[in-house]
Amino acid sequence: MEKQEAHAHSDSHSHDRGHDHSHAHGKIIELRSVNTAFVVGIVLNLSFVVIEAVAGLYVHSLSLLSDAGHNLADVASLGLSLFAFRMMKVKSNTVYTYGYKKTTVLVALLNGGILLVSIGAILFESVQRLITPEPLPGKMISIVAGIGILVNGITALLFFRDRKSDLNIKSAFLHLLSDALVSAALVVGGLVISYTGWYRIDPLLGILVALVIVYSTWNLLRDSLRLSLDAVPQGIDLKAVRAAIEKIAGVQDFHHIHIWAISTTENALTGHVVLKKEIGMEDQEKIKKEIKHELLHQNIHHVTLETETESLACEPLQKVSPPANL
Repeated sequence: MEKQEAHAHSDSHSHDRGHDHSHAHGKIIELRSVNTAFVVGIVLNLSFVVIEAVAGLYVHSLSLLSDAGHNLADVASLGLSLFAFRMMKVKSNTVYTYGYKKTTVLVALLNGGILLVSIGAILFESVQRLITPEPLPGKMISIVAGIGILVNGITALLFFRDRKSDLNIKSAFLHLLSDALVSAALVVGGLVISYTGWYRIDPLLGILVALVIVYSTWNLLRDSLRLSLDAVPQGIDLKAVRAAIEKIAGVQDFHHIHIWAISTTENALTGHVVLKKEIGMEDQEKIKKEIKHELLHQNIHHVTLETETESLACEPLQKVSPPANL
């Protein structure tokens, strides 16, 4: 048996360490622009938290104060995501051989949890105010919430392009979009209160928005949990990967396959390649290059292969039924 580790790069698909970018789902995420988006998002949203808290204290509005607390939690989430992206750039060492790239997965999972806690707080407060409605200054709430729509809407647009390419970017986008929805609900509620005096509209809209956020957040939580458990990343089909490799000339079988996420943008694979008897050493190297090239197109960047011959092939793993989808 011959064990060979190789990063899945071909001459036409090489990673230039001098460039500040990362591959994800066939796309290139510009880490520098994402870094700027996080910094701008943190500054704008932190400024809005201060405005909202001051206005809430001035008019004694519980809804504005609670929304300020919700936005502050989202600022913390953006900070965590920025931290994770910075950690991706830290070089590997003898202890952390993949570097700290896995922090992006852990932060995505943590952010999903924070978002759920925020939703729980919104639901609790909304139910309380639905039971015992409080007089609210409708116009002031609408004005401050209108500022929130602008701040969160503009910041969300910074992450719109790459939202499907990385879980941390997706979580940031969902956090900001949920904040914009909450602010929109506050604007509507404030206007209704101003013209009708019906105070229960505010908690009713809060409950509606919370349910919408839960629906949009579920996929984020599921995907981040899958990656944290080293499941096959979303968008990669293990059976399709195996079939593609076994179609390569000279490959008899491909088994003992493990695919997992190193980070939210990079994936790894280990596997045993059984080569046909007539394959020589020179042909083996060509086959390995072809396998790596094919795996790169499957969004798998780091590959460890163990080559075997038909006569010395190990026993393939027994096929098992797939677990219930998370």
